[in-house]
Amino acid sequence: MLGKKLVTAQKRGETRALCLGLGMVACSMMMYFFIGITVVPFYTKSVWTTETVCKVLKANIKDKVFCPNSKGSEDEEIFPYPCLQVWVNLTASGQEVMLYQTEDTLERNPKCSYVPDKLENSKEVKARIETIASNFKKYQTFPCYYDPGGTQPNVILSRLYPAKGLLFAFLWPTLMFTGGCLIIVLVKISQYVSVLSAWQ
Repeated sequence: MLGKKLVTAQKRGETRALCLGLGMVACSMMMYFFIGITVVPFYTKSVWTTETVCKVLKANIKDKVFCPNSKGSEDEEIFPYPCLQVWVNLTASGQEVMLYQTEDTLERNPKCSYVPDKLENSKEVKARIETIASNFKKYQTFPCYYDPGGTQPNVILSRLYPAKGLLFAFLWPTLMFTGGCLIIVLVKISQYVSVLSAWQ
């Protein structure tokens, strides 16, 4: 009687462990799919793939020229802000080009190097832009990214989705997939050993 209860409990435990492993594999597949349709297209679409060194030539703030938040956006989403323009010397080609913060900055407003988030306090936005401009003047040389194909003559300060970020995004679903597969394999091994012991 006690042996039957132990066998029943063992089978329930194996079933739960097997369901856990299958659930982890299914969740990891969903995460792979989600990353594949969201992060990967932005990474592959970016043409600024090669890192080089940029040297600041000038960093100007046009106080009297205010830029819209983005092209074609709604009126309530548009807010004025001082336009920071940073021009750098590209070490790879020696050209004078405009610097943007990220790929998204160029899409939102090609006239300005930095596009702030919408804030209610305009003084805070102005102070932040002045701080960024002073940092560029203070640190004259820094790494940046350019387009080796030449389709984009400008450069960006940092990529939205660098290679390290993409690898980190795939790290967690990979660990979950490996753990789920390991649980399934251990359950199958346990079942095989149980059947072999019963047969002997």
